[in-house]
Amino acid sequence: MAQLDTRAKLAILADAAKYDASCASSGTAKRHSRDGKGIGSTEGMGICHAYAPDGRCISLLKILLTNSCIFDCHYCINRKSSNVRRARFTAQEVVALTLSFYRRNYIEGLFLSSGIIGSSNYTMEQIVEVARSLREDHDFRGYIHLKTIPDADPELVHLAGVYADRVSINVELPTTGGLKRLAPEKSATQIEGAMGKVAHDIADGRDARKRYKSAPKYAPAGQSTQMIVGADAATDRDIVGKASTLYDRYGLRRVYYSAFSPIPEASAVLPLQRPPLMREHRLYQSDWLMRFYDYRADEVRAAADDATGMLPLDIDPKLAWALKFRDRFPVDVNRAPREMLLRVPGLGVKAVNAILTARRWRRLALADVARLTVSIAKLRPFLIADDWRPVLLADRAELRPVVAPKKADQMELFS
Repeated sequence: MAQLDTRAKLAILADAAKYDASCASSGTAKRHSRDGKGIGSTEGMGICHAYAPDGRCISLLKILLTNSCIFDCHYCINRKSSNVRRARFTAQEVVALTLSFYRRNYIEGLFLSSGIIGSSNYTMEQIVEVARSLREDHDFRGYIHLKTIPDADPELVHLAGVYADRVSINVELPTTGGLKRLAPEKSATQIEGAMGKVAHDIADGRDARKRYKSAPKYAPAGQSTQMIVGADAATDRDIVGKASTLYDRYGLRRVYYSAFSPIPEASAVLPLQRPPLMREHRLYQSDWLMRFYDYRADEVRAAADDATGMLPLDIDPKLAWALKFRDRFPVDVNRAPREMLLRVPGLGVKAVNAILTARRWRRLALADVARLTVSIAKLRPFLIADDWRPVLLADRAELRPVVAPKKADQMELFS
Protein backbone atom coordinates (compact mmCIF):
# COMPACT_ATOMS: atom_id res chain seq x y z
CA MET A 1 0.00 0.00 0.00
CA ALA A 2 1.32 3.44 -0.93
CA GLN A 3 2.53 5.64 1.88
CA LEU A 4 -0.03 8.34 2.69
CA ASP A 5 0.94 11.91 3.49
CA THR A 6 -0.63 13.86 6.36
CA ARG A 7 -3.21 15.55 4.12
CA ALA A 8 -4.42 12.20 2.74
CA LYS A 9 -4.60 10.68 6.23
CA LEU A 10 -6.56 13.67 7.47
CA ALA A 11 -9.08 13.35 4.63
CA ILE A 12 -9.70 9.69 5.47
CA LEU A 13 -9.72 9.91 9.26
CA ALA A 14 -11.72 13.13 9.54
CA ASP A 15 -14.40 11.64 7.30
CA ALA A 16 -14.37 8.40 9.32
CA ALA A 17 -15.09 10.38 12.50
CA LYS A 18 -18.34 11.90 11.20
CA TYR A 19 -20.44 9.13 12.77
CA ASP A 20 -19.42 10.24 16.27
CA ALA A 21 -22.10 12.72 17.37
CA SER A 22 -20.93 13.25 20.95
CA CYS A 23 -18.53 16.14 20.51
CA ALA A 24 -20.18 19.07 22.31
CA SER A 25 -17.70 20.99 24.42
CA SER A 26 -19.95 22.49 27.08
CA GLY A 27 -19.42 22.34 30.81
CA THR A 28 -15.67 22.23 31.11
CA ALA A 29 -13.41 24.39 33.29
CA LYS A 30 -12.45 27.82 31.97
CA ARG A 31 -8.81 28.12 30.92
CA HIS A 32 -6.93 30.65 28.83
CA SER A 33 -3.42 31.70 27.88
CA ARG A 34 -3.80 35.49 28.07
CA ASP A 35 -1.01 35.62 30.66
CA GLY A 36 1.43 34.50 27.99
CA LYS A 37 1.78 31.00 29.38
CA GLY A 38 0.74 27.89 27.51
CA ILE A 39 -1.33 27.72 24.35
CA GLY A 40 -5.08 27.49 23.78
CA SER A 41 -8.29 28.38 25.57
CA THR A 42 -11.67 26.89 26.38
CA GLU A 43 -13.35 30.30 26.13
CA GLY A 44 -14.47 32.55 23.29
CA MET A 45 -16.23 32.13 19.95
CA GLY A 46 -15.42 29.30 17.61
CA ILE A 47 -16.18 28.72 13.94
CA CYS A 48 -17.47 25.17 13.61
CA HIS A 49 -19.57 22.26 14.72
CA ALA A 50 -19.96 21.87 18.50
CA TYR A 51 -22.42 24.11 20.34
CA ALA A 52 -22.49 25.02 24.01
CA PRO A 53 -25.81 25.60 25.86
CA ASP A 54 -25.25 29.37 25.78
CA GLY A 55 -25.08 29.31 21.97
CA ARG A 56 -21.31 29.50 21.54
CA CYS A 57 -19.99 27.53 18.59
CA ILE A 58 -16.82 25.62 19.49
CA SER A 59 -14.58 24.38 16.71
CA LEU A 60 -12.96 20.99 17.24
CA LEU A 61 -10.50 18.97 15.24
CA LYS A 62 -12.57 15.78 15.05
CA ILE A 63 -10.59 12.78 13.84
CA LEU A 64 -9.84 9.12 14.42
CA LEU A 65 -6.36 7.96 15.37
CA THR A 66 -7.00 5.14 12.90
CA ASN A 67 -9.94 3.63 11.05
CA SER A 68 -8.41 0.17 11.17
CA CYS A 69 -10.11 -2.12 13.68
CA ILE A 70 -9.82 -5.70 14.92
CA PHE A 71 -13.57 -5.78 15.76
CA ASP A 72 -16.27 -6.64 13.24
CA CYS A 73 -19.37 -4.75 14.47
CA HIS A 74 -22.04 -5.09 11.77
CA TYR A 75 -23.14 -1.43 11.84
CA CYS A 76 -19.66 0.12 11.67
CA ILE A 77 -18.17 1.41 8.41
CA ASN A 78 -14.68 0.79 9.86
CA ARG A 79 -15.29 -2.83 10.90
CA LYS A 80 -12.61 -5.41 10.16
CA SER A 81 -14.42 -6.86 7.13
CA SER A 82 -15.29 -3.47 5.58
CA ASN A 83 -13.72 -2.61 2.25
CA VAL A 84 -12.62 0.95 3.04
CA ARG A 85 -9.32 2.73 2.60
CA ARG A 86 -7.37 2.57 5.85
CA ALA A 87 -5.09 5.15 7.42
CA ARG A 88 -3.37 5.72 10.74
CA PHE A 89 -1.88 8.69 12.56
CA THR A 90 0.89 8.45 15.10
CA ALA A 91 0.30 10.18 18.41
CA GLN A 92 2.80 12.90 17.56
CA GLU A 93 1.17 13.55 14.18
CA VAL A 94 -2.14 14.24 15.94
CA VAL A 95 -0.37 16.54 18.41
CA ALA A 96 1.32 18.44 15.58
CA LEU A 97 -1.97 18.75 13.65
CA THR A 98 -3.84 20.04 16.69
CA LEU A 99 -1.24 22.69 17.47
CA SER A 100 -0.91 23.70 13.81
CA PHE A 101 -4.67 24.07 13.37
CA TYR A 102 -4.95 26.02 16.62
CA ARG A 103 -2.25 28.47 15.65
CA ARG A 104 -4.12 29.13 12.38
CA ASN A 105 -7.30 29.84 14.41
CA TYR A 106 -9.11 26.91 12.78
CA ILE A 107 -9.97 25.10 16.01
CA GLU A 108 -10.24 25.50 19.75
CA GLY A 109 -9.95 21.87 20.77
CA LEU A 110 -9.62 18.21 19.86
CA PHE A 111 -12.11 15.34 19.66
CA LEU A 112 -10.19 12.07 19.31
CA SER A 113 -11.56 8.58 18.81
CA SER A 114 -10.09 5.46 17.21
CA GLY A 115 -10.61 2.00 15.87
CA ILE A 116 -8.93 -0.80 17.81
CA ILE A 117 -5.45 -1.67 16.54
CA GLY A 118 -3.25 -4.36 18.04
CA SER A 119 -5.17 -4.45 21.30
CA SER A 120 -7.48 -2.26 23.34
CA ASN A 121 -4.64 -1.39 25.74
CA TYR A 122 -2.23 -0.41 22.95
CA THR A 123 -4.85 1.80 21.29
CA MET A 124 -5.80 3.44 24.60
CA GLU A 125 -2.13 4.12 25.31
CA GLN A 126 -1.82 6.00 22.01
CA ILE A 127 -4.98 8.05 22.66
CA VAL A 128 -3.80 8.99 26.15
CA GLU A 129 -0.33 9.85 24.82
CA VAL A 130 -1.86 12.47 22.48
CA ALA A 131 -3.61 14.21 25.39
CA ARG A 132 -0.59 13.87 27.70
CA SER A 133 1.77 15.38 25.15
CA LEU A 134 -0.58 18.29 24.43
CA ARG A 135 -1.02 19.08 28.12
CA GLU A 136 2.47 18.41 29.51
CA ASP A 137 4.84 18.96 26.58
CA HIS A 138 3.03 21.92 24.99
CA ASP A 139 0.92 23.28 27.88
CA PHE A 140 -2.18 23.14 25.66
CA ARG A 141 -5.15 24.66 27.51
CA GLY A 142 -7.84 24.12 24.89
CA TYR A 143 -10.66 21.59 25.05
CA ILE A 144 -9.92 17.86 24.69
CA HIS A 145 -12.54 15.11 24.39
CA LEU A 146 -11.34 11.51 24.31
CA LYS A 147 -13.36 8.47 23.30
CA THR A 148 -12.24 5.70 25.65
CA ILE A 149 -12.22 1.94 25.16
CA PRO A 150 -14.23 0.06 27.81
CA ASP A 151 -12.17 -3.15 27.80
CA ALA A 152 -8.84 -1.33 28.13
CA ASP A 153 -6.94 -1.35 31.43
CA PRO A 154 -8.87 0.78 33.98
CA GLU A 155 -5.73 2.76 34.76
CA LEU A 156 -5.45 3.85 31.12
CA VAL A 157 -9.11 4.90 31.09
CA HIS A 158 -8.45 6.83 34.31
CA LEU A 159 -5.50 8.65 32.72
CA ALA A 160 -7.79 9.78 29.90
CA GLY A 161 -9.84 11.73 32.45
CA VAL A 162 -6.68 13.23 33.97
CA TYR A 163 -5.76 14.92 30.68
CA ALA A 164 -9.14 15.35 28.92
CA ASP A 165 -12.00 17.74 29.64
CA ARG A 166 -14.57 15.13 28.73
CA VAL A 167 -14.42 11.38 28.23
CA SER A 168 -17.02 9.18 26.63
CA ILE A 169 -17.73 5.48 26.32
CA ASN A 170 -20.30 4.45 23.73
CA VAL A 171 -23.03 2.04 24.83
CA GLU A 172 -23.52 1.55 21.06
CA LEU A 173 -27.06 0.09 21.12
CA PRO A 174 -30.05 0.54 23.46
CA THR A 175 -30.57 -3.12 24.33
CA THR A 176 -28.26 -5.94 25.42
CA GLY A 177 -29.84 -8.22 22.82
CA GLY A 178 -29.12 -5.74 20.05
CA LEU A 179 -25.49 -5.41 21.15
CA LYS A 180 -25.01 -9.21 21.20
CA ARG A 181 -26.50 -9.51 17.74
CA LEU A 182 -24.74 -6.62 16.01
CA ALA A 183 -21.50 -6.27 18.02
CA PRO A 184 -20.82 -9.76 19.47
CA GLU A 185 -17.24 -8.85 20.46
CA LYS A 186 -18.48 -6.12 22.82
CA SER A 187 -19.98 -6.65 26.26
CA ALA A 188 -22.74 -4.50 27.77
CA THR A 189 -21.52 -5.46 31.25
CA GLN A 190 -17.98 -4.35 30.42
CA ILE A 191 -19.15 -1.07 28.87
CA GLU A 192 -21.32 -0.10 31.83
CA GLY A 193 -18.64 -1.24 34.26
CA ALA A 194 -16.17 1.17 32.65
CA MET A 195 -18.77 3.96 32.75
CA GLY A 196 -19.31 3.29 36.44
CA LYS A 197 -15.57 3.48 37.11
CA VAL A 198 -15.32 6.83 35.29
CA ALA A 199 -18.33 8.16 37.22
CA HIS A 200 -16.64 7.09 40.49
CA ASP A 201 -13.38 8.80 39.49
CA ILE A 202 -15.25 12.02 38.59
CA ALA A 203 -17.02 11.99 41.96
CA ASP A 204 -13.69 11.39 43.75
CA GLY A 205 -12.14 14.27 41.86
CA ARG A 206 -14.93 16.65 42.86
CA ASP A 207 -14.67 15.57 46.46
CA ALA A 208 -10.91 16.14 46.42
CA ARG A 209 -11.42 19.64 44.99
CA LYS A 210 -13.76 20.48 47.85
CA ARG A 211 -11.12 19.45 50.39
CA TYR A 212 -8.00 20.71 48.66
CA LYS A 213 -7.90 23.63 46.23
CA SER A 214 -4.70 22.30 44.68
CA ALA A 215 -6.27 18.94 43.77
CA PRO A 216 -6.21 18.36 39.98
CA LYS A 217 -9.49 18.45 38.08
CA TYR A 218 -10.65 15.13 36.69
CA ALA A 219 -12.74 15.23 33.48
CA PRO A 220 -14.32 18.58 34.45
CA ALA A 221 -16.86 18.35 31.58
CA GLY A 222 -17.97 14.90 32.76
CA GLN A 223 -18.69 11.89 30.57
CA SER A 224 -21.14 11.24 27.76
CA THR A 225 -22.24 8.34 25.58
CA GLN A 226 -23.86 7.63 22.23
CA MET A 227 -26.56 5.23 21.04
CA ILE A 228 -27.29 4.14 17.49
CA VAL A 229 -30.99 4.49 16.64
CA GLY A 230 -32.68 2.25 14.10
CA ALA A 231 -30.05 -0.45 13.62
CA ASP A 232 -31.96 -2.92 15.80
CA ALA A 233 -35.57 -3.46 16.86
CA ALA A 234 -35.41 -1.22 19.94
CA THR A 235 -38.42 1.08 20.27
CA ASP A 236 -38.36 4.70 21.39
CA ARG A 237 -39.69 3.51 24.75
CA ASP A 238 -36.66 1.21 25.07
CA ILE A 239 -34.28 4.03 24.15
CA VAL A 240 -35.82 6.56 26.56
CA GLY A 241 -35.71 3.99 29.36
CA LYS A 242 -32.07 3.18 28.63
CA ALA A 243 -31.09 6.86 28.55
CA SER A 244 -32.84 7.51 31.87
CA THR A 245 -31.00 4.59 33.47
CA LEU A 246 -27.65 5.88 32.23
CA TYR A 247 -28.33 9.38 33.55
CA ASP A 248 -29.37 8.05 36.95
CA ARG A 249 -26.59 5.49 37.41
CA TYR A 250 -23.60 7.28 35.95
CA GLY A 251 -24.43 10.99 36.14
CA LEU A 252 -23.84 11.49 32.41
CA ARG A 253 -23.72 14.98 30.98
CA ARG A 254 -25.28 13.89 27.70
CA VAL A 255 -26.68 10.91 25.89
CA TYR A 256 -26.33 11.38 22.13
CA TYR A 257 -28.50 9.66 19.54
CA SER A 258 -27.20 8.80 16.10
CA ALA A 259 -29.64 7.63 13.42
CA PHE A 260 -28.35 4.46 11.77
CA SER A 261 -27.03 5.12 8.30
CA PRO A 262 -26.76 2.27 5.76
CA ILE A 263 -23.16 1.56 4.84
CA PRO A 264 -21.56 0.08 1.70
CA GLU A 265 -21.48 -3.72 1.57
CA ALA A 266 -23.62 -3.87 4.68
CA SER A 267 -24.29 -7.02 6.66
CA ALA A 268 -27.53 -8.86 5.90
CA VAL A 269 -28.68 -8.45 9.52
CA LEU A 270 -28.93 -4.66 9.16
CA PRO A 271 -32.03 -2.81 7.93
CA LEU A 272 -31.95 -1.70 4.30
CA GLN A 273 -33.12 1.83 5.03
CA ARG A 274 -32.15 4.41 7.62
CA PRO A 275 -34.79 5.49 10.13
CA PRO A 276 -36.40 8.91 9.62
CA LEU A 277 -34.11 11.67 10.86
CA MET A 278 -37.15 13.10 12.62
CA ARG A 279 -37.03 10.07 14.93
CA GLU A 280 -33.57 11.11 16.11
CA HIS A 281 -34.90 14.66 16.60
CA ARG A 282 -37.87 13.45 18.69
CA LEU A 283 -35.51 11.43 20.90
CA TYR A 284 -33.41 14.53 21.55
CA GLN A 285 -36.61 16.38 22.46
CA SER A 286 -37.60 13.60 24.87
CA ASP A 287 -34.11 13.75 26.37
CA TRP A 288 -34.60 17.51 26.89
CA LEU A 289 -37.88 16.85 28.71
CA MET A 290 -36.11 14.63 31.24
CA ARG A 291 -33.11 16.92 31.69
CA PHE A 292 -34.75 20.35 31.80
CA TYR A 293 -38.52 19.98 32.14
CA ASP A 294 -38.65 17.63 35.15
CA TYR A 295 -40.41 14.82 33.28
CA ARG A 296 -39.85 11.34 34.64
CA ALA A 297 -38.80 8.64 32.18
CA ASP A 298 -42.13 6.84 32.58
CA GLU A 299 -43.97 10.06 31.64
CA VAL A 300 -41.92 10.49 28.47
CA ARG A 301 -42.42 6.83 27.59
CA ALA A 302 -46.15 7.28 28.05
CA ALA A 303 -46.11 9.77 25.15
CA ALA A 304 -45.21 6.92 22.78
CA ASP A 305 -47.82 4.96 20.86
CA ASP A 306 -49.24 2.14 22.99
CA ALA A 307 -49.05 -0.41 20.16
CA THR A 308 -45.66 0.37 18.59
CA GLY A 309 -43.73 2.01 21.43
CA MET A 310 -42.67 4.79 19.04
CA LEU A 311 -42.92 8.55 19.60
CA PRO A 312 -45.07 10.31 17.00
CA LEU A 313 -43.10 11.96 14.22
CA ASP A 314 -45.60 14.70 13.34
CA ILE A 315 -45.76 16.28 16.81
CA ASP A 316 -43.20 16.73 19.58
CA PRO A 317 -43.24 14.43 22.65
CA LYS A 318 -44.41 17.20 24.99
CA LEU A 319 -47.52 17.85 22.89
CA ALA A 320 -48.08 14.09 22.50
CA TRP A 321 -48.05 13.70 26.29
CA ALA A 322 -50.45 16.61 26.78
CA LEU A 323 -52.90 15.18 24.23
CA LYS A 324 -52.74 11.78 25.87
CA PHE A 325 -53.38 13.19 29.37
CA ARG A 326 -55.92 15.88 28.65
CA ASP A 327 -57.44 15.41 32.11
CA ARG A 328 -54.42 17.34 33.51
CA PHE A 329 -55.37 20.43 31.50
CA PRO A 330 -56.15 23.29 31.23
CA VAL A 331 -53.88 24.74 33.90
CA ASP A 332 -54.28 28.22 35.37
CA VAL A 333 -51.31 30.36 34.36
CA ASN A 334 -51.86 32.50 37.48
CA ARG A 335 -52.06 29.61 39.97
CA ALA A 336 -50.44 26.45 38.60
CA PRO A 337 -47.15 25.24 40.11
CA ARG A 338 -43.97 25.31 38.07
CA GLU A 339 -44.04 21.56 37.28
CA MET A 340 -47.45 21.87 35.59
CA LEU A 341 -46.57 25.02 33.68
CA LEU A 342 -43.54 23.17 32.28
CA ARG A 343 -45.95 20.60 30.85
CA VAL A 344 -47.93 23.14 28.82
CA PRO A 345 -47.04 22.66 25.12
CA GLY A 346 -45.32 25.75 23.78
CA LEU A 347 -43.99 27.01 27.11
CA GLY A 348 -40.23 26.73 27.57
CA VAL A 349 -38.19 26.96 30.75
CA LYS A 350 -37.43 30.68 30.28
CA ALA A 351 -41.10 31.45 29.61
CA VAL A 352 -42.20 29.57 32.72
CA ASN A 353 -39.63 31.37 34.86
CA ALA A 354 -40.83 34.71 33.47
CA ILE A 355 -44.46 33.78 34.26
CA LEU A 356 -43.60 32.86 37.84
CA THR A 357 -41.83 36.18 38.30
CA ALA A 358 -44.51 38.33 36.64
CA ARG A 359 -47.49 36.81 38.41
CA ARG A 360 -46.10 37.86 41.79
CA TRP A 361 -47.07 41.42 40.85
CA ARG A 362 -50.22 41.06 38.77
CA ARG A 363 -52.57 38.59 37.11
CA LEU A 364 -51.62 37.55 33.60
CA ALA A 365 -53.84 37.73 30.54
CA LEU A 366 -53.52 35.61 27.39
CA ALA A 367 -51.70 38.47 25.62
CA ASP A 368 -49.07 38.50 28.38
CA VAL A 369 -48.35 34.81 27.80
CA ALA A 370 -48.32 35.35 24.02
CA ARG A 371 -45.34 37.69 24.40
CA LEU A 372 -43.31 34.83 25.88
CA THR A 373 -43.85 32.22 23.17
CA VAL A 374 -43.53 31.89 19.40
CA SER A 375 -47.17 30.90 18.84
CA ILE A 376 -50.08 31.19 21.22
CA ALA A 377 -52.23 28.84 19.11
CA LYS A 378 -50.65 25.71 20.59
CA LEU A 379 -51.12 26.97 24.17
CA ARG A 380 -54.77 28.11 24.02
CA PRO A 381 -56.40 24.70 24.66
CA PHE A 382 -54.09 23.94 27.60
CA LEU A 383 -54.17 27.01 29.83
CA ILE A 384 -56.46 29.41 31.66
CA ALA A 385 -55.55 33.10 31.84
CA ASP A 386 -57.23 36.08 33.47
CA ASP A 387 -59.25 36.75 30.31
CA TRP A 388 -59.25 33.28 28.72
CA ARG A 389 -60.90 29.94 29.43
CA PRO A 390 -60.81 27.31 26.63
CA VAL A 391 -64.35 25.97 27.08
CA LEU A 392 -65.03 24.85 23.51
CA LEU A 393 -61.43 23.77 22.79
CA ALA A 394 -61.06 21.80 26.02
CA ASP A 395 -64.29 19.91 25.35
CA ARG A 396 -63.42 19.11 21.74
CA ALA A 397 -63.18 15.36 21.16
CA GLU A 398 -60.35 15.49 18.62
CA LEU A 399 -57.88 18.23 19.53
CA ARG A 400 -54.82 17.03 17.63
CA PRO A 401 -55.70 18.60 14.23
CA VAL A 402 -56.08 21.97 15.95
CA VAL A 403 -52.70 22.05 17.72
CA ALA A 404 -50.51 19.91 15.43
CA PRO A 405 -48.19 21.92 13.15
CA LYS A 406 -49.33 22.18 9.56
CA LYS A 407 -47.36 19.96 7.22
CA ALA A 408 -45.48 22.00 4.64
CA ASP A 409 -45.69 20.88 1.00
CA GLN A 410 -42.40 20.32 -0.79
CA MET A 411 -42.10 22.80 -3.64
CA GLU A 412 -41.41 21.50 -7.11
CA LEU A 413 -38.07 22.46 -8.61
CA PHE A 414 -39.41 22.11 -12.18
CA SER A 415 -43.14 22.96 -12.31
